[in-house]
Amino acid sequence: MGPFAILSTVIVGGVRVSSEKFTVGLVQMSCGPSPEENLAKALSRVAGAAKTAQVICLPELFQTQYFCQREDHALFDLAEPIPGPTTEKLSAAAKKHGVVLVASLFEKRAPGVYHNTAAIFDSDGALRGIYRKMHIPDDPLYYEKFYFTPGDLGFRAFDTSSGKIGTLVCWDQWYPEGARLTALQGAVILFYPTAIGWHPAEKAEFGEAQYDAWRTIQRAHAIANGVYVGVVNRVGFETGNIRGNEAKEAGLEFWGGSFIADPFGRILAQGSHDQEEILTAEVDLRKLEDIRRNWPFLRDRRIDSYAPITSRLID
Repeated sequence: MGPFAILSTVIVGGVRVSSEKFTVGLVQMSCGPSPEENLAKALSRVAGAAKTAQVICLPELFQTQYFCQREDHALFDLAEPIPGPTTEKLSAAAKKHGVVLVASLFEKRAPGVYHNTAAIFDSDGALRGIYRKMHIPDDPLYYEKFYFTPGDLGFRAFDTSSGKIGTLVCWDQWYPEGARLTALQGAVILFYPTAIGWHPAEKAEFGEAQYDAWRTIQRAHAIANGVYVGVVNRVGFETGNIRGNEAKEAGLEFWGGSFIADPFGRILAQGSHDQEEILTAEVDLRKLEDIRRNWPFLRDRRIDSYAPITSRLID
């Protein structure tokens, strides 16, 4: 366990966790054409974040530029099995620095079956589990349905040396159901590794409102569920350049803006729109408990009345 954790035991939502406080770190970074260089940069940023943080999260699909800007069968070669060569390096980094590490990967599960997957490594390097992205978008320059099979593991929370954490991935962030189901499993913080940006032609008219909506919905997850939320995005303009092979369309300007919010929705750390940064903030489980006592949303849920939520529409 990292040097800043306070070793004690506290009960939150019926879950016993090993420390009252821990620091989280978000690695907001840009991604270049070389997967090898991106991985090396990420590992270097993890080492830097580990100087103060016990739980660290990397952006979505950080090993490459965002390749889903086009549909290209050759790009399936970027995927790796889990465990695999990249997870070995991530595991070693988590163990070396004594941190919990959340890393978003392009998973090759079987021939023709690929997932957008977050792997969770504990401070001893053990792979605590994986979460496969459940909601898969298909929008201009976000052609993820071409590459990713929807997750089949459900929404999950993971026991770690710092406490129970949950992770969802990017497009999942718009869905309150995923946040709720993860929080109900005892997660005290929800991480959202992300790759989201502006279409250049839309930024002037819609850019500010798009970013505000994105930040607002995730702050709402923190408030509604009484949890911390950590959202980490990439920065920079990208054309999906993978070793010189890039999309022929306009490209995307990734808006950064990573942030950490507390269970009251207050912003504890806020990233810029265009700079590489490491954001850190403290998770205080006693504050979480206090907020839940005063805003007992989980207590007052009418679970006897929610069955229709499983219907696509209600006539």
